[in-house]
Amino acid sequence: MKAQLQITKDGTVIHSDVYEMDDANSFGKACSIAWSALRARQLNEETSIGALMEHLDRGVLDLLKGAQITINATG
Repeated sequence: MKAQLQITKDGTVIHSDVYEMDDANSFGKACSIAWSALRARQLNEETSIGALMEHLDRGVLDLLKGAQITINATG
């Protein structure tokens, strides 16, 4: 089934996309894609290589701290 995976933090959507999720493996794949998208966005938003190196070790976990993940069927 198609489902929307949405991640919000402090009332702001930080990731939202529709994925095919039928079982644990496809759910895991959707989460992996979301993780990669958040990581890429985080890296692309850095203003310099110095800032990138400073924040590289924090990763996506810090971004997700306090976030809410919801899944809704889309039809």
